[in-house]
Amino acid sequence: MADYRFPALQNGLTLYLASASPRRRELLGDMGIAFTLSPCEVDEHTDPAVHPADAVVLLSERKARAAHALHTHEDTIILASDTLVELDGVPLGKPKNEAHAKEMLLSLSGKTHHVHTGVAVIYRGRVHAARDTTAVHMRAFNAVEAEDYIATGEPMDKAGAYGIQGLGGRLVEGIGGEFDTVVGLPTKLVDELLCRALLHPEEGDAL
Repeated sequence: MADYRFPALQNGLTLYLASASPRRRELLGDMGIAFTLSPCEVDEHTDPAVHPADAVVLLSERKARAAHALHTHEDTIILASDTLVELDGVPLGKPKNEAHAKEMLLSLSGKTHHVHTGVAVIYRGRVHAARDTTAVHMRAFNAVEAEDYIATGEPMDKAGAYGIQGLGGRLVEGIGGEFDTVVGLPTKLVDELLCRALLHPEEGDAL
């Protein structure tokens, strides 16, 4: 466990991050928060009728509940997150293969899409959850550029087949919203939910 510190978590509390994402781990660490990794495998399918902006909250809660089942003692906080790329109402997850990655990238070329990231916090039997959205405008690029980017391997574990914090940032023309939301963990929202859970635990939804 990295030796990070966050004032609200110094009084014997343990925060479990229900994610294996190195990007989320880095962002949470940059906030100065002490945490222990506790990734959980969950069913990430949702009803197609559910909008991606709502689906990320549902999936974040699902991950948080799975981790909570493993760490039920009172001095525990669970933090989980989920990210979906949405283009015209259609969610874009991680590519299945290189051909799928190319299809995704070319569908984003020259267009504005939205990245939704949900966050769920569980503390003392209550769930506090919300999401943040950032609009991302991609510059126009061709199939050769997409193929060159895919050849780096970076897109294969990224929602929407690109990583804005890496080489994929070269495909982005601009954003409207929080950069961290696109990376996978909106730090302002995390701070808000942690403070809400710790200061007003009774306000969350009961498990």
